[in-house]
Amino acid sequence: MGRSLFIGMASAHAIALALVAAPAAAQTEPAAPAAAPASDPQTTADATSEDIVVTGFRRSLAEALELKREAVGIRDSIVAEDIGKFPEANVADSMQRIPGVILSRDGGAGTNEGQRVAIRGLSSDFVVTTLNGAPVRTTSAGSVGSSSRAFNYDVFPSELFGRVDVYKSPLANLEEGGIGGNVDLQTPRPFDSKDRVFRYTAQYSYNDQSEKWRPRGSLIVSDHWGNFGVLFGAAYAKTVNERSGFQSTGGYNSSTLGRRPYYGSVPSNTSGPFQFELNLDSPLANLGNLTRAQVANALLPRFYRVYTSNTERERMGFVGSVQYKSGRFEASIDGIYSKLADQMDEFTFGVPVRNSRTAPGTTAIPGTGTNSGIIPLDVKIDQYNNLYGTFGNTSIIGESFFRDFETKFSYGVARAKYDFSDQVTLQAQGSISKSRAWQSGNRIVSNIYGITTTYDPTVNVSYPTITSPTSFTDPANFRDPSLGFSIQREDDTVKSLRSVLDWTVVDTGDSSMAFKVGGSYVSSLKSRTAQDGSSIARAATLPNGGTFASSGNGVFQYMDPFLQYGTLNNGGNAGYPSNFATFSRDFVMGTLGANEANRQAPRQLNATYEAEERVKSAFLETSFKLTIGGHELRGDAGIRYSDTETIINNYTNLGGAFTPNRRNGGYQNWLPSASLAFDITPKLLLRGSIGNTVTRGALNDIAGSIVVPNVFNNAVTVGNPDLRPQVATTYDAVLEWYFAPAALVSIGLFEKDITDQPVAVTEDVPFAAAGLDPSYFSCAAFGGPTGTCTLAQVNALTNNNPRILRTIVQNAGQLKLRGLEAAYQQNFTFLPKPFDGLGLTSSFTLIDQQQKGIDYNFVLTNGSVVALQSVPKYTYSITGFYEKGPFSLRGSYNYRSKTGGAQRNTANDEISYFAAQGYLDATVAFKINDYIELRVDALNITNENTYTFYQNPSKSVGETHRDNSYFNGRTFSFGIRGKF
Repeated sequence: MGRSLFIGMASAHAIALALVAAPAAAQTEPAAPAAAPASDPQTTADATSEDIVVTGFRRSLAEALELKREAVGIRDSIVAEDIGKFPEANVADSMQRIPGVILSRDGGAGTNEGQRVAIRGLSSDFVVTTLNGAPVRTTSAGSVGSSSRAFNYDVFPSELFGRVDVYKSPLANLEEGGIGGNVDLQTPRPFDSKDRVFRYTAQYSYNDQSEKWRPRGSLIVSDHWGNFGVLFGAAYAKTVNERSGFQSTGGYNSSTLGRRPYYGSVPSNTSGPFQFELNLDSPLANLGNLTRAQVANALLPRFYRVYTSNTERERMGFVGSVQYKSGRFEASIDGIYSKLADQMDEFTFGVPVRNSRTAPGTTAIPGTGTNSGIIPLDVKIDQYNNLYGTFGNTSIIGESFFRDFETKFSYGVARAKYDFSDQVTLQAQGSISKSRAWQSGNRIVSNIYGITTTYDPTVNVSYPTITSPTSFTDPANFRDPSLGFSIQREDDTVKSLRSVLDWTVVDTGDSSMAFKVGGSYVSSLKSRTAQDGSSIARAATLPNGGTFASSGNGVFQYMDPFLQYGTLNNGGNAGYPSNFATFSRDFVMGTLGANEANRQAPRQLNATYEAEERVKSAFLETSFKLTIGGHELRGDAGIRYSDTETIINNYTNLGGAFTPNRRNGGYQNWLPSASLAFDITPKLLLRGSIGNTVTRGALNDIAGSIVVPNVFNNAVTVGNPDLRPQVATTYDAVLEWYFAPAALVSIGLFEKDITDQPVAVTEDVPFAAAGLDPSYFSCAAFGGPTGTCTLAQVNALTNNNPRILRTIVQNAGQLKLRGLEAAYQQNFTFLPKPFDGLGLTSSFTLIDQQQKGIDYNFVLTNGSVVALQSVPKYTYSITGFYEKGPFSLRGSYNYRSKTGGAQRNTANDEISYFAAQGYLDATVAFKINDYIELRVDALNITNENTYTFYQNPSKSVGETHRDNSYFNGRTFSFGIRGKF
C-alpha cells in the first residue's frame, strides 16, 4: 500500500485522539446497541425528506442509513423490508454490502450460500455474534470439530430476522471478544408492526450443475391485542448443489527436491512439500527433446485428480415472540429453533504423485513394496514449468466419501424493561442457547496399480486430461480396498445474564448527559468428541458372506461402474474423467453401517475435551450531546472490565495411556473506549473512535489434547491451556456526507494494533516423544501404502527413526492492520422518468498488514524476501437497484482480492494463495398486489471458479499451479411472496 495511506493513518490517529480529548457534556446514543428493537417498517419514512416515497429495498437502505447517521461510533445496519422480508436469502449475504465485511461462501458443504463473515481483514474468529444482545455460538457443515469461535450464519433462515447491526468500533456495553467487530442479530417482535401481519413466501430453487429442483417457503404471523402481542414464524428450504473440478491436495514439487529424503538425512523443509522421485533410469523412459535436468526440475502436483461432490441441504427454522407493552413496562420472551442437515456425497479420482518411491533400483507396483517411481514415457514442459504428458508405473486412487452434517440450534431469551421515570430505565435479560452439531466422514479408498496414464492441464486447468488405456469404470481393475470411518461432535451451551441501568442526568434538547452502568455473566460450555468405527465396520457381515476385512478384492463386487449422481460436466475437455467406478452411499451407510459403527466405537481420547469459560463483566459508559458554535457534538466514553475463568477437562497421554486431566486458568482485562461524532454541517459528519478489545483463542488451540488433522500426513497438533487472548487497540476516523435524502458518501481510516497473536509453532520430534499410537495414521504418512499402521510398520518404513511434526499454538505475534473504507449510496430520483427508480449502494475497503514477532515473510532460495498478506488487500461491493411501481430489480457484485498466509519455503519457492473471488447475484420481482409478488433470485450468476493456487513470486507464472479448483453452479429460485 502506498505511503499516502500511512500518512493518512497518522492523521486518523490525530483526529481520533483529538476527538476523544474533547470536552464532554453527554447524551445517550439514540440507537441502543444490542437489544434495541427494530424500527417499525410499516411507519418509518425517510427522515430527511418527504419528497421520496421510500418502499421495499430502498426503504430498507434508508432505515439502515438513518441508524448509521444516529450512531456515535462506527456502525452499519441491515434492516428487513418488512417482517419476514429480509433483503437477501441469507443474512450473511446481506452483510457483504457493508464496508469492510467479507463473506465466505459455504466451502464445507459445497453450496452457494454465505456461511461466515470476516470484518476488516480479520477472520470470523475475531467476530462476536449475539442474538438480541445475548452471545451465541453455533457451527455447521465442514467446521464441526474445529472448535473455533466463528459463527455460522447458514444455520438460520433469513426470514427469521428483522435487523442486523454490525459494530466496527468498541463500546463498553458490547460483549468483549470481537477485535474484528460485533454482529447483533435481532428477531422480530409483535409490536414492530402496528397492524396484524400475515406474510408468506413460496419458491422452487434450481441448481444448474446438479439439475435438481427443491422447495423453499416461509410463513410469519404477528398480531397484538391491547398490551399483548404474539408472533410466530416458520421457514423451510431444500437445495441440491453439485461441485466439480480439480485437486492437487498439497502443492507442486520437482523430482530433484522430492527425491532427496530417499538418499539419506536432509535438512528440514528443503525437499519440497512432498516426497517423490521420477524413474529416469528406466529403459522405458523417453524424455524426447528434453534434458534429464529439465524433467527432474519440472513440477508435478501432489495428486492430479478429479474432485466432485453433491450436497443435499435441508433447513428448517422457527421463531416466536410473546410481548407485553404498557406505558412504562415492556417484556418479551423470544425464541428460535433451527435445524440444518447436509448429506454430501464426495468422490475423488486420480494419480498420486507423492511418496511414489520408497527404495532405489526396484520395479514394484506403486504404493507397495520397494517401488521404483513414476516413469516419464512421453512428456512435455509448459511455459510455467509444469511437467505433463504420459507416464508409466502410475497408480490410481479413488475415494468414495460420504459425509453427513447436522446442526440443531435452540435459543430463548426473557427480557424486561422498566422506566422508573423519564430519566431512569432498567433493562435486564437472561438467555440460554444450545447448539448440537455433528459431522461424519466415511470413505472407501480403492486402487488401480501399475498402469499408464496421461495428464495434461494445458487443455483446461480446472478440468485437466486424466486418461489411461485401462478402464476407469471396470470394478475388476481395482485392488486393495481400505476404509476410514469417523464421526465428530461439537456441542455448545451458552447461558447469559445481563442488566443495564440508564440514567439521563441532563436533557435540555440541545444538550444532554447520561450514564449507562451494567454487568453481565456468560457461561460458555463447549464439548468435543470423536469416534472411529472403522474396525467395527471392517467386521460387518457382507450380503454375499464374509466381511470387508476378510473379502479382500472381493469387496469390489459391490462397486458400481459409474458415478452415483451421473456424468460430470467436463468443462469442454473430453479427456477429463466424467465417469469412474464408485461405491454407493447405500453400501457404505447401509450395508457397512458406517455411522452406527462410529457411534458404537469408543471415544478417541486424543480428540475429546470439555472446556468452559465463565466471564463476569461490568461496564460504565457515559454519553453526551452538546452544541458548539451551532454544531452538534455527540459522544460516548466508557470502560469495561471482564474476568475470564477457564476450566478445561481433557486427556493427557502418559506412557502410551490417556488419563483424565483438568486445568484451570484465567485472566482479567480492562477495556476502555471512546467515540465522538461532530456535525460539521447539517449534512457533513466527522466521527472518531479509539478503544481496546480482545479476542480469545480458539478452544481447539487451548483445550485440545492430541489431534491428527490428516491421517495421511505425519503431523499432529496439541493444545496450549496457557494461551492468552489477543488484545487490540483500535483507531477510527470517518467523514460522512449525507448530501441528499437517503444518500451518503463516506471515507474513513482505521488501524488495529494487535498483540499476543497466536502463532502455530511446529517442531520435528521423535514419534515416541509425541505420545501417539501408530493406528492414528495411515502408513502412507510414513511413505508406505494406504491402510492403518502398526509400530513395526512405522519403524520399517523409517529405518527405526520415525519422526513427527508437532504443532502447538503460542502467543508470539503482533499484527497491525491499517485500512481505508469508502461507501457511496444514492437514489437517482433526479433522473427523468422512468429512470428515477434507479439507485446504487457500494463500498470499498483497502487493507495493509504488518506482522511482527513471527515470520510472515517468505524467503526465496535466492535470498529474496517476499512479504505475505493473510488478508485481502482490497474488497468492494456494488449493488445497483431499480424500483418503480410494481417492478423491482437488484443486482449485487461482491469482490475480494487474493490472500496468502503464513507459510515456510520448503525450497520449491512456491507460495500458496487463495484466489480472488467475485460473485454476482440478482433479484427481480413484480408486485401484482399486496397479496402476490412474483420473484426470481439468482446466486453465483457467473458460476465463479473458486480455487487456490501456488506461485513462485520470482517468476511470472500466472495462477496455473491450481489446487481445489471448483465450480459450484448457479442457483435460481422462482416463486411468489406476499402478505394479508
